[in-house]
Amino acid sequence: MEAPGLVVGAALPIPPPRPPPPPPLRRRPLLRNPPRGVADRLAFSRAPRLTLLTRCSYSREGKGNAHGKPRREGSSSVRLDVGANSDQEETHFANEQHKGINIWELFNEAQRNILYLNKQRLVAMEELKKLQDENKSLLQDIEVLETERQGFSIETIQASRFRELLLRIDTMTISGMVGMAEASDLRKKVIDNRNMMHGVFSDIHRMQDTDLLSELRLFLHNPVEKPLHVVHICSEMDPIASCGSLATYVTGLACALQRKGNLVEVILPKYAGINEDVIHCLRKAETDYESFFGGHWHKNRIWTGISSSVSLTLIEPAQLSYFDRDMFRGYPDDFERFSYFSRASLDYIVKSGKQPDVLHLHNWETAIVGPLFWDIFAHQGLGNTRILLTCQDLNSQVNIIYAYCLEDPSKLELCGLDSHKLHRPDRLQDNNKTNLVNVLKGGIVYSNKVVLMSSTLPRDVLIQGLGHGLEATLSTHKEKVLVASHGLDDELWDPSKDIYLPRQYSANDIEGKSFCRKALKRRLGFPSGSSTVVGCICNVDSNTDGLREAVCVALRRSAQVIFMESKGPVLNSPMQALKEELKGDGHGIVFVEIYDEALEHLIFAGSDIILCSSFHDPFLQIAIKAIKYGSVPVQINFASNGSRQTEWHEKCSTAVSQYITSTYGDLSLSQALDDIKNNPSQWDWRLKDGMSKVLSWDTECYDLHWEAYSVIRKL
Repeated sequence: MEAPGLVVGAALPIPPPRPPPPPPLRRRPLLRNPPRGVADRLAFSRAPRLTLLTRCSYSREGKGNAHGKPRREGSSSVRLDVGANSDQEETHFANEQHKGINIWELFNEAQRNILYLNKQRLVAMEELKKLQDENKSLLQDIEVLETERQGFSIETIQASRFRELLLRIDTMTISGMVGMAEASDLRKKVIDNRNMMHGVFSDIHRMQDTDLLSELRLFLHNPVEKPLHVVHICSEMDPIASCGSLATYVTGLACALQRKGNLVEVILPKYAGINEDVIHCLRKAETDYESFFGGHWHKNRIWTGISSSVSLTLIEPAQLSYFDRDMFRGYPDDFERFSYFSRASLDYIVKSGKQPDVLHLHNWETAIVGPLFWDIFAHQGLGNTRILLTCQDLNSQVNIIYAYCLEDPSKLELCGLDSHKLHRPDRLQDNNKTNLVNVLKGGIVYSNKVVLMSSTLPRDVLIQGLGHGLEATLSTHKEKVLVASHGLDDELWDPSKDIYLPRQYSANDIEGKSFCRKALKRRLGFPSGSSTVVGCICNVDSNTDGLREAVCVALRRSAQVIFMESKGPVLNSPMQALKEELKGDGHGIVFVEIYDEALEHLIFAGSDIILCSSFHDPFLQIAIKAIKYGSVPVQINFASNGSRQTEWHEKCSTAVSQYITSTYGDLSLSQALDDIKNNPSQWDWRLKDGMSKVLSWDTECYDLHWEAYSVIRKL
């Protein structure tokens, strides 16, 4: 029988009584802010529905069309068919409602899965970017290693890039990208600055023509300083012959100059204990040359090679055993040894036809090159060469000055100098012991510029001195005195590419530091956990009282403490004295008695705090390394009552020392341990801010030396 018809707008019949509703279904919590569209559907599912209209069909004369679409009755009315069985209607509605709930639960689950997959996709993209960067770096390393394996020198690589650049300009001209006139200007600019092309266009083979042309046009219109030819005459160079700060300074500055497109050479004595393994293409010249000393001409063997991309010349006396010894220095005849080497270096430069822009001398060992150059060699084809002398930590070398710099005036005649001419107050005569000559004073007097290396003390304090005996000389020549800070070798000391670390990290990706902390604890036998790690690299300047107090503070706060001897021989080590005092007193302390280079890197990476002797250290290497590796440097040489001397903060002359003292100068070990625990977000910000600082030789130190070179070149 046909269901009774109902016209919309008419009164509805009263439905029969409904059965009791089904028990409520358990639902998962709904999203607080569901996506747009989902919210509309959710609201619709919650709205009350008219049970009477659950099953209906739209029809004309009781029949719907094949697609279930409504057909209109006349112009405005629609007929609805209503089923007679109300129980079946309610059961069907409950099933439909249950299905809707299950669909919503599935939708929530799908949404969570999508969010998780999106997050994983972003992580994968970041990992892919890191792998691509690492792959690029490895390809560059492979390229360098391959060229070295094939016997190509750094100069060959530079010449190759120079020729490739000119060929690229040719192809861009043929293709019509540049006109002939512009191409001619570009070629001239490249040829005039060929020595610096390798550094400016190091990625030329990976650049598209459009990008390369933009770089060339920018290079064309920028003023470029003429590259310099600098020859270092020195007694040390890291890692060939290293026993002090001079070695790292020579290597760091030479590499920075080389990266800027300058030609840099280093001349060293051929010590018996020299590290030949780090010298590439080491070879002995087929012929010897002669140099004057002690009234005679002596033969010298010449060895050449490359270290840290810098050209290297080693001078070996063929007849005298000045450098065939166990130590680099520390012998009674050191004055004769290094006077011989200085004279031999100048003889070599003249006989090889070199005409460098600058001869860079270092410390007292080669300071005698100054008077030798102006009295004998300037007239032998070196009229355009100028002299720069560097003094490392002048105020701490009082004993060295009086032990090796002061000699009888007659000793000057060994290398061909006129003692009567030079033994004068305005030349080499010592300011205090007037019967002697001071070769370091002679270097200051006969140099065009003098650079005093100190990361902390300002120029006036260094000139006035602390008893080095050169105050009057430096005051007289103060217009040519400059002060430079030490830098950090970022090829060796950079956590983002440190080969000694189990996992590398950076300021933008700090997670690797916590991994290194766990690795450090595991290696030294510390229990794993969240305990703070305090590291210390001890040297002769470390204060035993300060170290003892620091240990007590750290152990009271349940921190773990690590001590290791610094590189090189350490006599009367504060660490040994401290170890005897604390024997059996602390289980949270480890003493590493034998220096281990890989472990030193891991200590800097795995420690939260690094103890420093003092921020008065003229080199600041411990503090700089700590900052670079995301550890906080804390000085220990201060009054036992915890007070700080802040008046010296304003005396700091370099940017790096100003940053260190302003950021960490007033921080005690107790405060640092409290900050780690109570203010971790501020602590993390401080670490990342320090790691992002550029502290290498290429910045402040390079800029000052380039200024000095540029000034004396115009004299």
